Amino acid sequence: MKRREFVGRLGVGSAALLSVSGAAAKAAGTQGHQGHGPLDGPLASATVSFGAWPSLPYDRLAPPAPGPPPNVHQMLPNTVTIKVGGSVNFIVAGFHNIAVYGPPKKFEDVDGTLLIPTPGAPPGFPPLVDDPEERVFRGVFAFGMSQDRVEVVQFSRPGTHLVICAFLPHFEDEMYGWVKVVK
Repeated sequence: MKRREFVGRLGVGSAALLSVSGAAAKAAGTQGHQGHGPLDGPLASATVSFGAWPSLPYDRLAPPAPGPPPNVHQMLPNTVTIKVGGSVNFIVAGFHNIAVYGPPKKFEDVDGTLLIPTPGAPPGFPPLVDDPEERVFRGVFAFGMSQDRVEVVQFSRPGTHLVICAFLPHFEDEMYGWVKVVK
């Protein structure tokens, strides 16, 4: 084979390989809307209150009363629906740790005996539930950090996802809800 023929064939083969790998990358990038593609409409996102401060009356500027602060240990609304690739804006109020489990995990399937210490907490502070089976997301939570924050989670898999509060006292209060992800 002459040098000119070899270089020509090498160029054609390389171009074919690049076009196939480029098409595969493009297909992979659009699957599940992960990444940066647009997603519009009413099911592109949902907003959930993950805990809430009650109006008892309750003054958060006043010196704290002894004992734990009053807080609503619920996910409101309890069930939201979004499209694949959409996100849920969890507005967190209080000592809460978001843990999301993929289908088919149910609340009763979560092993509440698997525990880790709460980061930065003093001895005796309640731990976090640490069941890794089917967990697809665990949020931030450390003693001393702001109790009020927003955590945004994208859902790339269809099905019904379980969302729990992994802070043990709230897990024991059955603080959980659902995110239904539809195509």
